[in-house]
Amino acid sequence: MRIAYLDCFSGISGDMFLGALVDAGVPPELLEKTVEALGVRARLEISRVNRSGISALKVDVYSHGEKDLPREEFEKSRSQESGVGGQRSAHEGHSHRDEHEHRHADDHVGAELRSAQDGAEPRPHTSKPRAGVPASQEHIHDPHEQHRHEHGRGLTEIREIIRVAKGISETAKGTAISVFENLGAAEAKIHDVPVESVHFHEVGAVDAMVDICCAAVGAEALQVEEWICSPLNVGSGTVVCAHGTFPIPAPATLELLKDAPVYSSGPQKELVTPTGAAIVKTLATQFASFPSMKVKATGYGAGTRDFPGYPNVLRLTVGESQAEAHAAAEEAIAVLEASIDDLNPQVFGYVMDRALAEGALDAFGTPLQMKKNRPGMLLTVLAKPHDAERLAKLIFAETSTLGVRIRHEQRRTLGRRWVSVQTRWGEVRMKVASLNGSITNYAPEYEDCRKIAGEQHLPLKSVMQEAIRVYLAGAEPHQHG
Repeated sequence: MRIAYLDCFSGISGDMFLGALVDAGVPPELLEKTVEALGVRARLEISRVNRSGISALKVDVYSHGEKDLPREEFEKSRSQESGVGGQRSAHEGHSHRDEHEHRHADDHVGAELRSAQDGAEPRPHTSKPRAGVPASQEHIHDPHEQHRHEHGRGLTEIREIIRVAKGISETAKGTAISVFENLGAAEAKIHDVPVESVHFHEVGAVDAMVDICCAAVGAEALQVEEWICSPLNVGSGTVVCAHGTFPIPAPATLELLKDAPVYSSGPQKELVTPTGAAIVKTLATQFASFPSMKVKATGYGAGTRDFPGYPNVLRLTVGESQAEAHAAAEEAIAVLEASIDDLNPQVFGYVMDRALAEGALDAFGTPLQMKKNRPGMLLTVLAKPHDAERLAKLIFAETSTLGVRIRHEQRRTLGRRWVSVQTRWGEVRMKVASLNGSITNYAPEYEDCRKIAGEQHLPLKSVMQEAIRVYLAGAEPHQHG
């Protein structure tokens, strides 16, 4: 099983996560296409830097030609510009950018992957301006855009922006929306307001939408089946933000890290941002020490500050789990159920497809006889615990049910991997499962076989049988990472 381990010895933020993804092998072009798909005035700048002896990638998001300041610098500049008691600036809501996310003005459109060595020539890496917006017009003042920037975006608007974005998979969209919803739930609890009334002054800004959507797309591109996270170093001290001086970790960050192991060490700075905490909450299935794996790739994402003697980086390690050499893995899952007797069967199938697209582990229907002798269906959705609330909302929105039952259970899963076999008609992927190091099950990928059957005008069963025959014959299968 392909796994990823986030080593948060110096915390985590959105830009650190993006840097680690690219350094671990995610193509920068994929992230740039994600920016274009969102249809916002933004671009990426990727550079190679050195953090206390460790070479790492730094990813900055430029929106409207400039980068955001860290909390302290922003609040200081805001006070100087508006005066005590003066009108709030357009950037006031950016209260959760920390020391990792220093951003300054830059009118050059384009991105470069730069060497950290003094005097080294930069290796060009182009980042296209937003479709339909010439580079010369990127910084034209838009009063409507400024109004949105000043007052923030609500969760409903953010969901819609992400959902209509073309070129981003439904799974990645679901992950990005989950990150925002987790952020919204934390802010709502801290400020004691309904989640839909929360305006994301910082995370609703263009740069943070880019951070989060690129994080979701990049995480999907790694084809990781399980994300594991180390205990998180949250930093210490205090941080100045729009609402005042808060202790570190900030209240929203601490709410997001509920049930996660945390500690404080090193510089007296904010090391885990709310965005970083929300990414961990959304992706990670467990918190543990470095797992047993066969390492395939590593990546280092840089924070902005270079702390003397303390590498300000996030380390991402991707590899093949060695768990399949032992017993079946056990994990916690949420089981959502709804009994339905008045729903159009066509809609029922659509709901299952939506649930799977939104990150459900499985979804299925079971016929049952309900009260008053009415035939009905039992909708069952299996999910990761942190996805349960979001999928429950989906069931309420898309079906006629008045109640959803949620319970938490343990499930055991076999270790699994993908290999490819070359049939006479084309390549077919095979899913191979094992227990205690021995192969127990194997099956050809249905979609691959269906595609070949349609293109070659062959019976589907013949293609599936041929794939199994080639696999069993030991035709040098190529293992997929």
